[in-house]
Amino acid sequence: MVFKGGHGTNTPDARSAAAPVPATFAGRVLQTVLAYIALTKPKVIELLLVATIPVMLLADRGHVNLPLILSTLFGGWLGAASANTLNMVADADIDQKMKRTERRPLARHAVPVRHALIFGIVLAVASFAWLWWRANLLSAVLVLVTIAFYLFVYTMLLKRRTSQNVVWGGAAGCMPTLVGWAAATGTVEWPAIVLFLVIFFWTPPHTWALAMRYKEDYKAAGVPMLPVVAPETVVARQMVWYTWATVITTLVLIPAAGLVYAIAAVLCGGWFLYAVHKLYTQTKAGQEIKPLKVFLQSNNYLALLFCALSVDSILNYSTVWQLLGH
Repeated sequence: MVFKGGHGTNTPDARSAAAPVPATFAGRVLQTVLAYIALTKPKVIELLLVATIPVMLLADRGHVNLPLILSTLFGGWLGAASANTLNMVADADIDQKMKRTERRPLARHAVPVRHALIFGIVLAVASFAWLWWRANLLSAVLVLVTIAFYLFVYTMLLKRRTSQNVVWGGAAGCMPTLVGWAAATGTVEWPAIVLFLVIFFWTPPHTWALAMRYKEDYKAAGVPMLPVVAPETVVARQMVWYTWATVITTLVLIPAAGLVYAIAAVLCGGWFLYAVHKLYTQTKAGQEIKPLKVFLQSNNYLALLFCALSVDSILNYSTVWQLLGH
């Protein structure tokens, strides 16, 4: 199987014409650097931070090994940057057809596809080497597995063939939980697997909310996202199911976490469920919906949940009780 982005990318699309070339050498260098940074999808990498830090704090409860956390974040960032770059290489053709992605570097020919491919491979090698050196071999191997799964299973096998693409392909986005735990302990234990499942169940409603907003884009690109091939009521109902699965799974972690996390899991879970149920009710009633609002709320939900887990993981409850006079 070849990278789909490697064919037909030399003929500019009318909507993705190359950006004007800066007049100065410094301007051209800056534009090139920014294009390579854009290949890594910096905003997407925020999930890495949200997931990895709390997991490492929980794995090494009571301690904050800042050098190891920072090293793991850097290695994980290299891996995520590699996966995102290689994803753009494989999707260069359809990115030109979608308004949401037509300004990406390969879609507007700011970077040659071959150069982007080499860049992505170099990032993968650097990620593996760094994590093996600064953490351990298990975390380094897990990052390579993540990159390979995201590229070959999600992007090249599932994305253009099935509406269940983000359900199974989304497993790649769950891997920072396993990488973080492995980096901190050298093993993968049940709390890391529970957190993996939290993100696994969270991914479909999160992604489908965005796909509902950009349904015509995906349709034009021939990507069978669920909102493209199913009625809105069906999509919203499945979002409800997966959101319930997400919230229930977060409760399983309470014995390994603590009070702060438990409160956040219940309150934030109820908040997320309300938003998704409201979307479902509106689709059934034929009312105007705002799926992008649900998408943003899903981001906030996960961020708040994992922040609460971080706080819980560094709290010394015996000291707290002493301060309260017990």
